[in-house]
Amino acid sequence: MSDVVDAIVGQWTEERPDLAADLWPVELLARVQRLARVVDRSARASAAAHGVEHGEFDVLTTLQRSGPPYALTAGTFLKASMVTSGAITNRIDRMEAKGLVERVRDGGDRRTVRIRLTEHGHEVTRAAFAEHLADYARLLAGVDRDLVERTAEGLRQVLETLGDTTGE
Repeated sequence: MSDVVDAIVGQWTEERPDLAADLWPVELLARVQRLARVVDRSARASAAAHGVEHGEFDVLTTLQRSGPPYALTAGTFLKASMVTSGAITNRIDRMEAKGLVERVRDGGDRRTVRIRLTEHGHEVTRAAFAEHLADYARLLAGVDRDLVERTAEGLRQVLETLGDTTGE
């Protein structure tokens, strides 16, 4: 069996035989990049079906899984994402206008503002996340479950080796 990555590696091997032995990282990383694009397209479409952008969906699910009171500081989102504080502010502004979240002052420290899910935000998150999981299941429907689990374990080990262990 062969795929696009095999073709790319083959082309480079022909073009630069002196680098053939150095192409081994492409076997994994190019496939991870291609898989990420497939997953990203699916996730964006799933979020859009619920009237939210993919970045907004990330905020909603982060708030939902944080548990009661379903509120986090903007700084928490800034650390967890790779966007600027202005981008987070704009995202929260859009979400607030849609009635998905609200800004609330912290009772103990009035300078601290938390972003909290509204009831509408909870409803959208519940529906969108259920569909998101169903989309993931559809994406992997033709893949052996044992292979998925072995691949997940292998990728976990690669990420740990690269130091990606905190979720940030």
